[in-house]
Amino acid sequence: MSKPELSIIIPTLNESEALPLLLDDLTRQQGISFEVIIADGGSVDTTCQLANDWFLSGQLSGRCNIGPSGRGQQLNAGVLVTQSDWLFFLHADSRLDDVSQLRNALGFMQAYQKNQASDTSAGRFALRFDSSAPCLGSSNGEKSFGLFYCEAKARLDRSGCIHGDQGMLMTKSFFHEIGPFREDLPVMEDTSIAEAIRAAGQWLLLPGEIVTSARRFQVEGLKSRQTLNALMMNFLSIGWFDFFAKAPEIYRQQDRTQPLQLSPFFHLIKDLLSDMPLRKRWGIWLATGGYVRSQAWQIGFALDCRKAYRQGLDPGHQNKDWLNWLDRWFNPLTNHCFGRTVTALLVRAWFGWQLRCNAETYTDRK
Repeated sequence: MSKPELSIIIPTLNESEALPLLLDDLTRQQGISFEVIIADGGSVDTTCQLANDWFLSGQLSGRCNIGPSGRGQQLNAGVLVTQSDWLFFLHADSRLDDVSQLRNALGFMQAYQKNQASDTSAGRFALRFDSSAPCLGSSNGEKSFGLFYCEAKARLDRSGCIHGDQGMLMTKSFFHEIGPFREDLPVMEDTSIAEAIRAAGQWLLLPGEIVTSARRFQVEGLKSRQTLNALMMNFLSIGWFDFFAKAPEIYRQQDRTQPLQLSPFFHLIKDLLSDMPLRKRWGIWLATGGYVRSQAWQIGFALDCRKAYRQGLDPGHQNKDWLNWLDRWFNPLTNHCFGRTVTALLVRAWFGWQLRCNAETYTDRK
């Protein structure tokens, strides 16, 4: 095979159920030459065997690259064996429902970068959840407001809104400029590099959508999952990584077929903070107050989305009246030491309430 136009890197760990669906979508892509790199982290199921069967059959060009577990390490190892000047990072449970999606996306990026005479940009797709399984908060298969909000938020060009499940398309040279993926974080490596891209260049919304599974939300509960995500986003943003060292083990101990239990995570935070000197502990709370205050725009955006959801509009077509109001008035009125301190005290009170609410559950689990 001549040099492909695009290298697709897919990190996997025991993805034998989801991966064949994505590979089938890739075989139908038209008008573009590409290779597929399965960056596996040591699957114990048939993930690599399935992928190699596709490659040996000639339906796809690529290889299964097996290395240490850890998505950052897997992705970086996958990049090392790519042949193309363009990289596309894609999750194994993603779906591409347009046969020209990759051709259109790459053409869009190439045209933009040629016009700008720069490759300091990356593209991501709009997100659509496959909620064909029993849906959260709905008995008739209708998409829940929570999923609608997540889809709408993924279309925003704001800090913290872009993640790996949207796919990430960029030149290899730009990746080497802003990368690699962090290998010291067991999670959030995609969010970290997304913010590095924002700082060094620009994010573009590609034509088309990525369909991704809502399985995690449907099993764990959207509210619980989003709460945990918010905690991780906060700790990543303020640079407090102690939580990431121990939280994955707590997550692995939970029953993946049951709702997510947040109590062990709250008590982990409590234990980590209690080992700190008072001054350092207050520094964590104050930094958290600053981050939470900066995210108040999500309240206004949620109100805008709620109105659009009730009107039956598609994500991304909502007005932004409340969002614009908060940007114009709330942010400048609260972005100071007093505002951050008040927010820190409110968050500390909320955290204490969460500990009390979950105290009995946590004791029973221990």
